[in-house]
Amino acid sequence: MHDHRRLGRELGLFDTDPLIGAGLPYWLPDGAAVRHALEEYVREAERRAGYQHVYSPVLGKRELYEISGHWAHYSDDMFPPMDLGGEQVVLRPSLCPHHALIFRSRSRSHRELPLRMAELGGMYRSEPSGVLGGLTRVRAIQLNDAHVFCALEQVTEEARAALGMIRSAYEALGIVPGRYRLSLPGPGGKYVEAPDLWRRSTALLTEALDASGLPYEAEEGEAAFYGPKIDVQVTDAAGRESTLSTVQVDFHQPERFDLRYVGADGARHRPVMVHRSIVGSVERAVAHLVERHGGAFPAWLAPTQLAILPVSDAELPHATALARRCVSLGLRADVAGPDRGTLAARVRAARLVPYQAVIGAREAAAGLVSVRLRDGRRLHALPADDLLTRISALVASHSTGLWDGPEPPERAEGPDRLDPPSRPPTA
Repeated sequence: MHDHRRLGRELGLFDTDPLIGAGLPYWLPDGAAVRHALEEYVREAERRAGYQHVYSPVLGKRELYEISGHWAHYSDDMFPPMDLGGEQVVLRPSLCPHHALIFRSRSRSHRELPLRMAELGGMYRSEPSGVLGGLTRVRAIQLNDAHVFCALEQVTEEARAALGMIRSAYEALGIVPGRYRLSLPGPGGKYVEAPDLWRRSTALLTEALDASGLPYEAEEGEAAFYGPKIDVQVTDAAGRESTLSTVQVDFHQPERFDLRYVGADGARHRPVMVHRSIVGSVERAVAHLVERHGGAFPAWLAPTQLAILPVSDAELPHATALARRCVSLGLRADVAGPDRGTLAARVRAARLVPYQAVIGAREAAAGLVSVRLRDGRRLHALPADDLLTRISALVASHSTGLWDGPEPPERAEGPDRLDPPSRPPTA
């Protein structure tokens, strides 16, 4: 059973320090590479889908969250206010109030709708120490968040499109959704009292789920305080369920912030706010990916994509030149020379790396590389440029496969055969 907390430390992805504080992990170079690749995938997917990216501050005046409703319904999960120049400011628990203010920063026309606004931004939650664990429950969160400001008749299509983006991301990441949950309000006073708005927003989300052909389960008590949501649930190796992605319909905050746009009739109309997150928090997404893949990430996400293994010191210049070509192509490569042990030991140490390029005297003389795939297959010797072209194409397509070419890989035979990884290397 893979535990991302153990694997994260053994693989050098992230760690914590008591001087920084509980629930505040830091990212090591390999973990930062995974995180960066994930963030760039999300940004590019959003750009293709017509989203505009913004940045907003991680602090806001207490009054901002009083208007949004967070202070009344969510203050137990917020850090205490800080006094600053006679005003109280708060570490934000959510990005949506900031995006609402960006929308209302100038007059908007119906021709701009749907206006899709996205941000990979920091937010903070005052989690009790007893629930903190690894990357799944943290106090500083990097959230893949977006808000679509649209007309009522555009809501269903925007929610359906968001579900399509989530499905595409899961395919690229090798994630299998456990179930889709329609999260509804439950008893108690933590929800906004607006029965008609709840009915309307629930109907719109249900319509989006039905239009997408997705099975789902309705569950009370799991809604956001301002509206219902579609939660995409995933399950870890221990059978624990958590929410990774979400789509929400919100009539509440457009009203609280008095958001308006000028319609085709020249009158001012209230937009609807669709909240959408493809992978949720970067921390929770990486935690799930570590456990899902056991450290053997899809090639486009792997911290090292190609391990270059010169057989002897004589081939080191060739290996270094190949690594430089990788950098110029945007590939992450590592030269593991003879100073790191025997060739067999280096092959074993790199068994979670998607591709291994072995360069011996014959390969160096002919400009070739002998290629091993992570799953134990070996290719015939290839020109180095052909190998990098094929790897680059697979990485660019965000494929979960290791090879796609006219020449099928062959499984290695004999004592030097590389077995598929059964567990990550120990520390």
